Amino acid sequence: MAALEPITNPHFGRIGGEKVVEALVDAFYREMETRPEARGIRAMHEADLGSVKAVLKLHLVEWLGGPKRYSAERGHPRLRARHARFSIGPAERDAWLACMDAALEQVVGDAGLRAELGAAFRRTAAAIVNRPG
Repeated sequence: MAALEPITNPHFGRIGGEKVVEALVDAFYREMETRPEARGIRAMHEADLGSVKAVLKLHLVEWLGGPKRYSAERGHPRLRARHARFSIGPAERDAWLACMDAALEQVVGDAGLRAELGAAFRRTAAAIVNRPG
């Protein structure tokens, strides 16, 4: 009897694969560049967003159930530890989520998938907050 395949996250296929994830990352950072409420989180990044965009794309591809290149290259995501050097409170969390919500709206046509991903992003963003409001 063949071993059962492990259940994997189906979102990667539903979102449309790497090209759509790349479009999502691009839309997210466009939002960060233009939203007044995102100035604080934009300032946490280097002027050239090239490397951080590449890392977010790798992370999201894996997180959504695609190829596991992020872990192979960078190890476990450890998002809270990787963001600990930044002061992240409710305002920063909310600005990040506003940018991601707008990006999801622009890129992901499936409203149900947008809602599922938005809920997951909210849980993740809440876990990264490291200071009170």
